[in-house]
Amino acid sequence: MYFQGLKFNIMLDSIDLKNILFLDIETVPMVPAYDKLPDHFKKLWDKKSERIASSESDTPEILFGKAGIFAEFGKIVCISVGCFREDFFRIKSFFDDDEKKLLSGFIDLLNNHFHKPNYRLCAHNGKEFDFPYIARRILINELKIPLILDYTGKKPWEVPHLDTMEMWKFGDYKNFTSLELLAAIFNIPTPKDDIAGSDVAQVYWQDNDLQRIATYCQKDVLTIAQLVRRFKHLPLLKAEEIKIV
Repeated sequence: MYFQGLKFNIMLDSIDLKNILFLDIETVPMVPAYDKLPDHFKKLWDKKSERIASSESDTPEILFGKAGIFAEFGKIVCISVGCFREDFFRIKSFFDDDEKKLLSGFIDLLNNHFHKPNYRLCAHNGKEFDFPYIARRILINELKIPLILDYTGKKPWEVPHLDTMEMWKFGDYKNFTSLELLAAIFNIPTPKDDIAGSDVAQVYWQDNDLQRIATYCQKDVLTIAQLVRRFKHLPLLKAEEIKIV
C-alpha cells in the first residue's frame, strides 16, 4: 500500500497548480440543539447515537454536538476555495444561512471554471469528508451534482482528486494527521485563530457570525495550498501573492 501514496506524489508532480481547486468546508448541526429537532429526526438521531456512543454518558443530547459531521444531520455554512491565477493565489468563500444558495454559487463556479477532465479538487481529508459531504448536501437540496463531483460507478482509487492527508499517509490507513500538525512540521506559518473547528457550531448558532467562520475556513484553504507547494518542493506563497475576493 506504500506505493499508493507514492503514486499520488508522482501524480502531483505532473499536475499544474492552476488546474487545482483547493477547498475546505465548515459544517454545523441542522438545528441549534437536540430539543429543536423534529420528532422524526429525534428518533433517527437516537438510533445514530447508539452506534457512535463510546460510553454510557454519551446521550443523544450530548452527542448532538457532533451532528454537523454527518451530512444527514448537518448542513454546510461555508465553502472556501482557492486557485492559482497568474502570479497570485485567489481565495473566495461561499457562505450563507441558506445552504441551497451557497451550494448553487459553488456549483456555478465548478460548472463554469472547473469542468475540464484535467481539473482536480484538493482538500485535507477531502475524500472521506469534504467531497462526499458536499455531494450529499447537493442532492438533499435538490440540485444537480456537477461533473467534477460525480463519482458514480468509480472505485475509491479511480477518483482523481487530491487529498493531502491521503498523500501523507503513504498507504498507512491507521494514521490520521491533522492539517495543523502538517503545517507545523513543514514550517508553514499559520496565523493564530480565535476559533477552532469545534467552535464553529457555537459561532454560527449562538454568535451568528458567518464572516468569522469564513475567515477561519479561508485560512485552512491557504494552508492546504501551502502544503501542496511543500510537497512539490516549491517556495511558500508570500503575503503579497494572496488575494481574498
